Amino acid sequence: MILELTKVEAGYGAGQVLFGIDLKIDAGQCVSLMGRNGMGKSTTIRSIMGQLLPTSGVIKRFGVSSATTNSHEIAQSGIGLVPEGRQIFPNLSVQENLTTFYRPPRHNQDSSWTEQKVLKLFPRLSERLENLGSQLSGGEQQMLAIGRALMTNPRLLILDEATEGLAPIIRKQIWNCLYALKESGQSILVVDKNITALAKLSDHHYILDKGVVAWHGGSSELLKDPELKAKYLGI
Repeated sequence: MILELTKVEAGYGAGQVLFGIDLKIDAGQCVSLMGRNGMGKSTTIRSIMGQLLPTSGVIKRFGVSSATTNSHEIAQSGIGLVPEGRQIFPNLSVQENLTTFYRPPRHNQDSSWTEQKVLKLFPRLSERLENLGSQLSGGEQQMLAIGRALMTNPRLLILDEATEGLAPIIRKQIWNCLYALKESGQSILVVDKNITALAKLSDHHYILDKGVVAWHGGSSELLKDPELKAKYLGI
């Protein structure tokens, strides 16, 4: 098991956001996390990454349960995060953003991500190697954010709002990248609003509503039930 959340509760101060979240990701599996804004998706990811300490419940990462809130230790254990808003280093070049995050693969990984491999996945970045992060377009920044996470050679890749705010042509490139990563065996947890693309990419889906898992299931079940979109995913 790559990741397992059991009855996780979390919040900010006196405001509780998560009310007993259960979620599982197996090796090589892609899982989506969906829901309207404010339903607890980012809070779930912050809890996974140790940026927020759950008030109760258990989070097992790679079969190990730990109470640590040390985000860098969690990242070093094999979780790569592409955060909402990208958060690349604006004053570092594309190459510096990539090489700063490089971490050798763990002993049980079959493949290794290197700078050249990332540039092959995102050829556009090879044309921008010397550009500062602040000089990139939003789409290029998202490519860099994904590439930077891959440079850590993660066992689990998490993307919070994978294609939010991007032009349609860039969205397509990002989805094609994620399809390729899934095909290579990369375990993925992805947050996005594109139901059709998520259904094609993901093996299993979780929908959050007011801090609880309101529904979970496979892609065929998701697509054949129009009430799910109307009830939990519509604006």
